[in-house]
Amino acid sequence: MVFFHPSEAPPQLAGKTIIIPVVSTANVSQLAADLLIATLSLDRIGTFDSAFLVPVVGSGEDGMGVSTPLELYGKAGLDVVIMQQRSPTLKSHKHEFIHALLEFIETSDVSSALFLSGVDLSNRTDSQMMTPTYQIRPSTAMSLSSTPLARLSELPIPEYSSPVPQYPLQSADEREPDVPFIPGGSLTRRILQTLSKSQSSVPTAAILQFVLEGDNRADAALLASVVVAVLGLNVGGFKEPRSWKQGLFGAPPDQTLYG
Repeated sequence: MVFFHPSEAPPQLAGKTIIIPVVSTANVSQLAADLLIATLSLDRIGTFDSAFLVPVVGSGEDGMGVSTPLELYGKAGLDVVIMQQRSPTLKSHKHEFIHALLEFIETSDVSSALFLSGVDLSNRTDSQMMTPTYQIRPSTAMSLSSTPLARLSELPIPEYSSPVPQYPLQSADEREPDVPFIPGGSLTRRILQTLSKSQSSVPTAAILQFVLEGDNRADAALLASVVVAVLGLNVGGFKEPRSWKQGLFGAPPDQTLYG
């Protein structure tokens, strides 16, 4: 099965950083990807096989064509490409999806991979109140120095630690020590665990953000700004996608309700 289908000629991904939002709490990572795609004026350069994902289809951002569950965006002259996932992975296909995704990263010649994920804010500890944004890496990941992700070691983004155990009745010795539990992170932990066991040659890290469900546009802007800082992108301000103005969080309430 072919996983990636380029829109036209195969895109040149060598040396680029791929940003991958994981469907997770509040969809904050997808919203951040939306902001980056719109702000950087990226074009769709390919689609991925969506057999692993919940089927979904919608209008394209410009009103032309359709949007599919998993797409890749980029443009010439920019050292970043962004994957956008619009529907969750089917429960029965999680393993296959992760395998296909990581194989694509490993064989596409990208220089680094940056995952984005939300974390359930209701689980945050007192010590995690100082900042909503954290970083985490596979336990066997190679050094980020001299890579596009090197700024992660320079910026004040603390290392993530789990605020709660995944299995409260389980003893500490029985818990998996390689990747801490990420409540609300969906496949994020499983992806990082798989990378820890595979010893990938692609420098990889993840940025996690504590969020609650709701109007998460501000949360998305914060997460996107962290990505901009880490990758050193030249962004003056964020441009919201046109689709956000067409009922992203539902229509406003009828004002006659308030007299």
